Amino acid sequence: MVEFLVENEFITLFLVLTVGSLIGRITIRGFSLGVSAVLFVGLAVGALDPALAVPEWAYLFGLILFVYTVGVSAGPGFVSALRHGGLAANLLVAVVLCLTSVLAWGLARLAGLTGAVASGVFAGALTNTPALAAVLQYQTENAPQGGLVTALAEPVVGYSVTYPFGVLGVIVAVYLLHRFARRPPPRGEAPVPEGVLAEDLIHATVTVSDPAVIGRTIGQLLSQEGWHVVFSRHRREGDLTVGHRDVALMEGDVVTIVGPPEEVERVVAAIGERTAEALPYDRSDLDYRRIFVSASEPVGRTIGDLRLPDRFDAVATRVKRGDADRLATQDTVLEPGDRIRVVAPRARMDEVTAFFGDSYRSLSEIDIAVVGLGILIGLLLGLVPIPLPGGTTFQLGLAGGPLVAGLVLGALERTGPITWQLPYNANLTLRQLGVALFLAGVGTRSGYVFVETLRAGGAGRLLLVGAAVTVVSAVSVLVVARYLLRMPVDVATGVEAGVQTQPAVLAFAVGQAKNDLPNVGYATVYPVATIAKIVLAQALLVIVG
Repeated sequence: MVEFLVENEFITLFLVLTVGSLIGRITIRGFSLGVSAVLFVGLAVGALDPALAVPEWAYLFGLILFVYTVGVSAGPGFVSALRHGGLAANLLVAVVLCLTSVLAWGLARLAGLTGAVASGVFAGALTNTPALAAVLQYQTENAPQGGLVTALAEPVVGYSVTYPFGVLGVIVAVYLLHRFARRPPPRGEAPVPEGVLAEDLIHATVTVSDPAVIGRTIGQLLSQEGWHVVFSRHRREGDLTVGHRDVALMEGDVVTIVGPPEEVERVVAAIGERTAEALPYDRSDLDYRRIFVSASEPVGRTIGDLRLPDRFDAVATRVKRGDADRLATQDTVLEPGDRIRVVAPRARMDEVTAFFGDSYRSLSEIDIAVVGLGILIGLLLGLVPIPLPGGTTFQLGLAGGPLVAGLVLGALERTGPITWQLPYNANLTLRQLGVALFLAGVGTRSGYVFVETLRAGGAGRLLLVGAAVTVVSAVSVLVVARYLLRMPVDVATGVEAGVQTQPAVLAFAVGQAKNDLPNVGYATVYPVATIAKIVLAQALLVIVG
């Protein structure tokens, strides 16, 4: 059987992918390994024979695909979070990661670890696959003649031994913070940063009666009062129309408002009284529809820039991205694959649909030229030498270059006719495929040396060093975020998940919070944490030696 697998690399690859994916679905008390299980299955298969490995191109291609799609997806949320109070959180992350890298360096020297092992321990303790990938890329380029297997195996050994505690230890820290720190810190909580938070949306029908709003247009009220809602429909003396921003409200008007529950209640109290009878949609005249955003023109533009009321006598109320509904504000930037809910006259609805595209097939297709160009920019960026103190240099490499390029291009959304963003489902598929290929390749190529290390009894030192890095990082971030920066508990736990760049921790934090606030903290710091760990892991590799 082993000889058969050695002779058939592709069968080995898909065996590891299949078994790893199945094991990753197993959930125990809300925790599962997810795609990370592919790494451990790869280690098990690779341990059978030193000649067992998947094709080298597979894990390199998977690495590039994974980090680029992560960057493109995280770019818009990263920029939005920085604009809304994320600078302090990212400064915290940078300081903590620098301090933990110094800790890892000191403990590695005391424990007698090589630079390769120490960098793997650092990446595993902070559960960051791109950091491991950057280390492996450096090792591949600098390995001595005939020593490539050992050069690749040492970081993977450190990563594999410390990774499980890197997940479980932080989950325990998040649980303890929820358990003991629900009350606000002494000076009150900082406001929740806006940006990527998905909302529970409701609608209400209101009769206008308050003198303070009569004669003012909907647009004036939204901008002057800071209301985070959308007026979807408006009725005056039996005439039902969409809720245009230039409509001046009059006493007795009836409007339908869409928004988050607390905001809707605030607006209702300000303009009049809730009406039990909802405004009906006479779909022979006024219609509504969910439309897939697949055409190139609206992608990467804000809803305000599209001028829907002027073009189509229409108004957008909601945008569904993935599984989450978001309010369609004037500043909402559309991405391919969004489903936008539009209210418009029935006679104009076909025009609106054609404008947005509404082609599911188009969303399943990837513009290879655009993806290839983005990755090419990232690969070239990864070759640029960046100086370090002491006269040494490092490169972002195959891991960091495409990640940084993806972040920048994802934040730009589009450049002229080029749309950098990928459809949500296509991005997720490529990302999962990329990381699975990478983990399968790394696991099979390192499994034999990994088992030999365990047999030699050297795993205990690695586990202790990794646990110290994990605990110091988690405690520092949670305590400072909560009690110095005064973040809400749920946002602080999201920041910690972002520092770990760990979806499993994020999922646990969201489950504990029972809201989406952890996603805000996660998206705010994820890109900076990833880039910092890529740089610091390579620095450890060089400095420890």
